[in-house]
Amino acid sequence: MPRVKSGVVTRKRHKKIMKLASGYRGARGRRFRTANETLLKALSYSYRDRRARKREFRRLWIARINAGVHEMGMTYSQFMHGLKLAGVSLNRKVLAELAVSDKEEFRRIVELSRSALK
Repeated sequence: MPRVKSGVVTRKRHKKIMKLASGYRGARGRRFRTANETLLKALSYSYRDRRARKREFRRLWIARINAGVHEMGMTYSQFMHGLKLAGVSLNRKVLAELAVSDKEEFRRIVELSRSALK
């Protein structure tokens, strides 16, 4: 059986990895083995954190809504329950934006939620 030389395949694979690792500091951007290790970690972190980002934004929106609602003498859970009873279907992203930028409109939504609870 003849010997197979894999120089072309290996070089192509190395070039692909090194191109993705360009911009990394020190040996991480120059040496194949360290670049490959770093790249594997980086790709797994980016995959994981694309999902984590969604959770982090939801936490941020809830914190902003909670702060806005507390100013008006209500809790977050009461507010959300009141909105559900009132049939208001605004998502947390929009509610958080209103709590930060448009206090009057947010106050009207809080009053709507409060009246639905009674």
